Amino acid sequence: MTRARAAGVAFGVTAAAALGALAWGVFVERTRFTVRREVLPILEPGSRPLTILHLSDLHMAPWQRAKQDFVRSLVRYEPDLIVDTGDNLGHVDGLAGIRRAFEPFRGIPGVFAHGSNDFHGPVLKNPFAYFGGPSGAKPRQPDLDVDALNAFFTDELGWLDLNNAARALEFRGHRLELFGTGDAHRRWDRLDALPGNLEALREEVEWEGDAGDVLRLGVTHAPYRRVLDALTNEGADLILAGHTHGGQVRIPGFPALVTNCDIPRRQAQGLSVWPGRRRSALLNVSAGLGTSIYAPVRFACAPEAVVLELVPVGYP
Repeated sequence: MTRARAAGVAFGVTAAAALGALAWGVFVERTRFTVRREVLPILEPGSRPLTILHLSDLHMAPWQRAKQDFVRSLVRYEPDLIVDTGDNLGHVDGLAGIRRAFEPFRGIPGVFAHGSNDFHGPVLKNPFAYFGGPSGAKPRQPDLDVDALNAFFTDELGWLDLNNAARALEFRGHRLELFGTGDAHRRWDRLDALPGNLEALREEVEWEGDAGDVLRLGVTHAPYRRVLDALTNEGADLILAGHTHGGQVRIPGFPALVTNCDIPRRQAQGLSVWPGRRRSALLNVSAGLGTSIYAPVRFACAPEAVVLELVPVGYP
């Protein structure tokens, strides 16, 4: 075989492999919805286990029935609490898909914090630009109906809005303080207001008995270091975030190539520990369930929902 022919064969093999990988990412893995389950022994001894369903980055379009059916099926895990970390909408009519997907969760307590794609619809971007650092965006008016999304979450599902807010929940023997931020990727996080929000909450609630058994959850969309530091230092036991898509396109066996924020790449998906100045918190970053309609591909990073089983310390 001549050198030129050998080079041609190698090029052909490489091109075929690349096309095969692209086809897998677009037609198979993008809709290979998975459930990641984690067991976290962080509750007080003798506490009843608590199941949290963490949903993120659905980027929903109304025609995405398979994604909607998958989300609906998650009710089988019987979650005690649903945490939604934003970017629910991926189309101007995406709320229709969200309503269908979330309908089985009526009556289950939930909280949410928005991402920017709950306000702004997707636009065509150069995917290689993410290697240059977190994506930027020119200021523009919201073109998605975030008010209707809020009304669905708060009025119909009864969920609590944690966008730069702190709220409390008590149910099934659990007492929770929940505090969150706006999307740090657009600098909508009001970290200066976080201590005051918590102080006001604690003055209003005044838990009876020992406050040591209160579980504190931090909720945010984009896991920027400044936000994780603030939530940890304000007492969060567990922080939940999304935004990164787990890198979306990865090399098998390696951490995310990009994160679209400043979190370390090894922590762009999964459960890890985030160290603060005075204490540490568990951090769960979801790879999310969707993609932009202009970048419908995942590779070595399947879309996921996360089921977190919180159990007492020392639980067998």
